[in-house]
Amino acid sequence: MSGEDGLLSGLRVLDASVWRPGPYATQLLSEIGADVIKIEPPGGDPMRAYPDLFASLNANKRSIVFDLKEPGDRRRALALAADADVVVEGFRPGVMDRLGIGFDQVAAVNPAVIYCSISGMGQHGPLAAIPGHDLNYQAWAGVLSPDGGPPVIPEIPIADLAAGMAAAFGICAASVRRQLTGEGERIDVAMSDILATWTGAAAPRSAVGDSRATGVPGYGTFATADDGYIALGVVTEDHFWRPLCDALGLGHFASLGFAERIARCAELEGLVTASVRRRRRDELVAELLEANVPASPVLDRRQMLELAHFKDREVVTADPWRDPATGYPIRFERHGAARTSPPPTLDEHRGDGFFAR
Repeated sequence: MSGEDGLLSGLRVLDASVWRPGPYATQLLSEIGADVIKIEPPGGDPMRAYPDLFASLNANKRSIVFDLKEPGDRRRALALAADADVVVEGFRPGVMDRLGIGFDQVAAVNPAVIYCSISGMGQHGPLAAIPGHDLNYQAWAGVLSPDGGPPVIPEIPIADLAAGMAAAFGICAASVRRQLTGEGERIDVAMSDILATWTGAAAPRSAVGDSRATGVPGYGTFATADDGYIALGVVTEDHFWRPLCDALGLGHFASLGFAERIARCAELEGLVTASVRRRRRDELVAELLEANVPASPVLDRRQMLELAHFKDREVVTADPWRDPATGYPIRFERHGAARTSPPPTLDEHRGDGFFAR
């Protein structure tokens, strides 16, 4: 179980979700003090087939197996829900109702419950019942091709992770409200909704005319001589453009203002690309940062884990059961997040005093 000094100490969460979005939400809650009881189906959460991922999503939790198709286990699960502050589930609409611990069934025995459902397309709407996984919800939300053209698939499951983070945020907000008024809440988190708001109703625009910010010379990723890549973040700022030009041997273009750079975008982008291609990644990034130019190496996972900055902030850390590991995504000065127990073995906590606070 999580520590007694966490920000959410005393909050009881019943987690009936599997795979990634719901467990990620409750992992975030558990590391800041929530007591998370993980209900698993016979055979366990399918994510157990991926031990490293399972470990990253389920530390500090307790596990109990219930077969919710069996009346006895259904009654026991509902009894746990009656004593919980929060219930989290991640199935398609209607599934939890059929299993006996849907919102109406839980609210009947626990009117102040915060009940959070995480799904791909939401609890209502024409597409609510369709099947899908992370990639499908990205596609529905315009993420893969926001402005047309061939789709580009992100390397990480952003729909799953965005939904988990949003669910944790919504649960915390609802918990504050309940502390003040005693009211419960029904939370409907749809992966596609969140990504649709990230895609947005309009493409990002630069400060001049209708030019795309992503078409600005000096903004983008560029290959280096040692087969690496750097990312440059120069947009409208002349005070970034000038030292970039100086470092790349393009000093005779340094005086160009933003409007002039946009007008000559293809030419300048080609010059920047060619100049970067002649330099080694880390040496160039160091020089650019020294000149106060927004530049960064494009790191892979291994390189990210080795970065001293993330180690210093304990974003990259170690658990007694896993090294390396990644830590909590935000810092709390007074009540820090912590992983104090490894992910549970399947049904490890059957017989625990779940009703004892």
